[in-house]
Amino acid sequence: MINLISHSIQEVQQLSYNEQFMAKKQHLTQLMSPFYEDEVQAFKSPEAHYRMRAEFRIWHQGADSYHIMFNQETKEQYRVDTLEAACSLISSAMQAAIGFITQQSVLRTKLFQIDYLATTTNELVISLLYHKKLDEQWQAAAKHLLEELGHLGNINIIGRARKQKVVVGNDFVTEKLLIKNTSFSFKQIENSFTQPNAVINTKMIEWVIDNINQDDTDLLELYCGAGNFSIPLSLHFRKVLATEISKTSVNAAQFNIQANNIDNLVIARLSSEEFVEAFNRVRAFNRLANIDLDSYAFSTVLVDPPRAGLDETTLQLVSSFNTIIYVSCNPSTLVANMQILIKTHRVIKVALFDQFPFTHHMESGLILQKR
Repeated sequence: MINLISHSIQEVQQLSYNEQFMAKKQHLTQLMSPFYEDEVQAFKSPEAHYRMRAEFRIWHQGADSYHIMFNQETKEQYRVDTLEAACSLISSAMQAAIGFITQQSVLRTKLFQIDYLATTTNELVISLLYHKKLDEQWQAAAKHLLEELGHLGNINIIGRARKQKVVVGNDFVTEKLLIKNTSFSFKQIENSFTQPNAVINTKMIEWVIDNINQDDTDLLELYCGAGNFSIPLSLHFRKVLATEISKTSVNAAQFNIQANNIDNLVIARLSSEEFVEAFNRVRAFNRLANIDLDSYAFSTVLVDPPRAGLDETTLQLVSSFNTIIYVSCNPSTLVANMQILIKTHRVIKVALFDQFPFTHHMESGLILQKR
């Protein structure tokens, strides 16, 4: 068995996609073996052009400027003119953008980073990050950049500096995903969290739908972001209550609820810890003033926590639900959380979602049922 964890980044990248994919599946199977004995489902990514989001530092050398990335092991920087992992729109835009910027001193001077956020529907936000104040001259040059890139798709430019954000076009893109033959629209705002791999994201959502008990009960989702899971899942539950701490993501989620004509989903701007206090009637929140928690008959909870996993108080809350859907981006914290949850629940499904091909990173999903 190939152990990806013991391999260097270069060694992993030299493996064929199928080799590294199977190694991830074997590794997740091994990690889950104390809790789960059946087959781990595994979902492959496209091998190229799968990333809908990319961030690069910018390096200036003489008259030249170019994108760079860093080797995570050696910290060595290397030039990136094309990125095979990036979707075709980002690949085209990064070459055209840096070529234009290099010739425009007002755009080039003090530029230290460029971020790209794209959709499968050919929309793109390019964020230019600076160590200087952005003025009207910069904005005029950014409009020229927008015109230069307009033939590629629906392009938007954002300039960011300390305490400054200048938008040329929009600061968001609108993604459309076909999930179980239903089309969903998602507003994705620049500089907020989005799933980077659209193909795998769709497979994750569909896997959850395929493995839930669709009955007349309610769903609680913690860490809901802009509604990536809760909006499509709202079609499969009586009511959904979702929480998210980021105000930007909550605003996007509210927009997405309206855009998708969802009438049984409510978003509350609370952290998971705050929701636990509210749920246990320890503390009242004005942000829940118009939400009657007693009107919900929760059977299922979905959590997609950050890399740190679930904290102790959230684990206690989650363990009281009949069904737990746990989406994890960090196998280490998942295993730690499972050592607690296995006391009250049994694992009935495990899946691997290969969000980041040719890397060590693993996204996984678990379905747990109350013992």
